[in-house]
Amino acid sequence: MPAIVGVAQVITLGSSSVFHIGDVYKIMPLSNAKTFSGAGSFNTGESLTVRNNQSSTNTYDPDSIDQAILLNA
Repeated sequence: MPAIVGVAQVITLGSSSVFHIGDVYKIMPLSNAKTFSGAGSFNTGESLTVRNNQSSTNTYDPDSIDQAILLNA
């Protein structure tokens, strides 16, 4: 169903975001990421006490090719 849209101001769009105005059949954003994090990285909450005296994160990736997101529908 057609729509009349007034002014639209877009300040920023992220890497896997979608900005859509009007009719659409299918919206399917694809994104991939590789995250390296050390011990205690994703802790959330109040009054946390995290002790990691000797922590290291191994970021060595010998294969250099990861699984693709091509044709993942």
